[in-house]
Amino acid sequence: MATEKKKKTTSKKKKTTIEMTRGKRKRAIARAVVKPGKGLVRVNGLAVSAFTSRVEREVITEPLEFVDKKYDAEVKVSGGGRMGQAQAIRTAIAKALYATTQDEELKNKMLNYDRTLLVEDTRRVEPKKFKGPKARARFTKSYR
Repeated sequence: MATEKKKKTTSKKKKTTIEMTRGKRKRAIARAVVKPGKGLVRVNGLAVSAFTSRVEREVITEPLEFVDKKYDAEVKVSGGGRMGQAQAIRTAIAKALYATTQDEELKNKMLNYDRTLLVEDTRRVEPKKFKGPKARARFTKSYR
């Protein structure tokens, strides 16, 4: 019988948890991946600093202000308008941060600040009906 030698592998790599979550707002859908890093946020391959609107940048980076550690977020977003996309990104990042940390205190902070950080807005656009120009409006009849 041959003696088996076991090699001890000493890996100095730390296991990093990567969480992927989704956020929705109106027609916009965002998928975010959050991992520990330098605090960079990329949306569809572009850095957030490339956004021209200051309000959009603030909305997108808002969830990162609740955590002490720095996290990188990679987000893919499609559909909807610019502000709807920004709010969908915000929800996706906040959900991913909570899923990564599993910290109830963080969850309570976010919910007390603004519930839509973790809970999606369920309101959607009502579809147009077959008799009328819009969802609720009806054609007016003129007798002149």
